Amino acid sequence: QVELVESGGGSVHTGGSLRLSCAASGYTYCSYDMRWYRQAPGKEREFVSRIDIDGTTSYADSVKGRFTMSQDIGKKMVWLQMNGLKPEDTAVYYCKTVRALEFGVPCVDYWGNGTQVTVSS
Repeated sequence: QVELVESGGGSVHTGGSLRLSCAASGYTYCSYDMRWYRQAPGKEREFVSRIDIDGTTSYADSVKGRFTMSQDIGKKMVWLQMNGLKPEDTAVYYCKTVRALEFGVPCVDYWGNGTQVTVSS
């Protein structure tokens, strides 16, 4: 059973950078799927980025060109490099995967506890 732990959040000024880390452990019965989401106060949780097992990435339009997702499958780590941060990037950032508690049951979304990113003007 996989577990996720995020780290690397903090407070920066507009234009600053942060690198978020997500460390995975345990076992999954599901296909590889690693994503970042974020949720700002009073807003819905929104997709940020995803990465496939072959390293192919995709991003929300709001972060495209500024954020980069990467991984080390052997270390069970994924990262989100965030450059050119803006106040609207302020949110709790969540690492997400899918898991099943046992073989043969549906794979469901599974989230880390989140890490706070605050960008001040």
